[in-house]
Amino acid sequence: MHTWTDSTALARDSALTEARAWLLLRALAGRAGAGAALERPCGICVDSAGRLEEVSLGDGWLDVFPDDGATFRTSNALAHPIKRMLEIYLPLCLAATSNDLVIAHVGQSLDGQIATSTGASCFITGREDVEHTHRLRALCDAVVVGRSTVAYDNPRLTTRLVSGQNPTRVIVDPGLRTPCDRKVFQDGAAATVLLCGRRAEPGDGRYGKAAIVELPCGETVLPPALILQELRRRGLRRVFIEGGGVTVSHFLQAGLLDRIHVVVSAVFLGQGRPGISLPKIDGLEQALRPQVHRFFLGDDVLFDCELRR
Repeated sequence: MHTWTDSTALARDSALTEARAWLLLRALAGRAGAGAALERPCGICVDSAGRLEEVSLGDGWLDVFPDDGATFRTSNALAHPIKRMLEIYLPLCLAATSNDLVIAHVGQSLDGQIATSTGASCFITGREDVEHTHRLRALCDAVVVGRSTVAYDNPRLTTRLVSGQNPTRVIVDPGLRTPCDRKVFQDGAAATVLLCGRRAEPGDGRYGKAAIVELPCGETVLPPALILQELRRRGLRRVFIEGGGVTVSHFLQAGLLDRIHVVVSAVFLGQGRPGISLPKIDGLEQALRPQVHRFFLGDDVLFDCELRR
């Protein structure tokens, strides 16, 4: 257990603000990304250098209980935004299971679509969910998207709406068909990797400013297990599967997701591009029934689905 420094002694006398709660979450995620997630009950705070401090229960900004469903306790009542932030993100940052976290996100309409038939999707859900995806990026080592997401949405995949480091950007493009002029390949804002299948002819190893990594498989689908194996070989343990629906569905079908956040907006889009697409089942006993927690993100509803218990 660490002893108090002058900076943390001062912090102990201060209330847990939204900014401090976010600092705690980032520090906890950093510990988990190093393979040393917090696993025992204790008090926590952050020192002036942004380092996590473990203290006695009751002596920090927050008491956490990793072995009890990532519950927490404070001596003072918390404002609703702070309480909600902790309820959503603490389970992603505590206990041994957070060391190698794989979490996905889908923002969809009431009729289960993530884009119109023409590919328009910016933005189906509201600003609160957009900020939520930026927080997930900041809490993970890598953000993974498929080729179509980059081609249609041209995202930057950075943490510009919240404080925190940009994750490594990973684009899954089995046939190397994504236009090279997209922002992720040209802006240099973060380390970027393009995963593709084995090519017939060798290239120069770059795609714009992104590094090309060839996986030993065909050009139709890159197996999710092989993707995770490559990312963890690079030290990227906490992985955020941001989209699109095909990529998320592949990881869900492979049983490799620890959690999936499904955010539903009160809109009907008609036939477009489905958020989740899984093989048919014959009976309801075969249905996947995760443990679910619900939160409001503005006018949207977040379904936090825990797939591994």
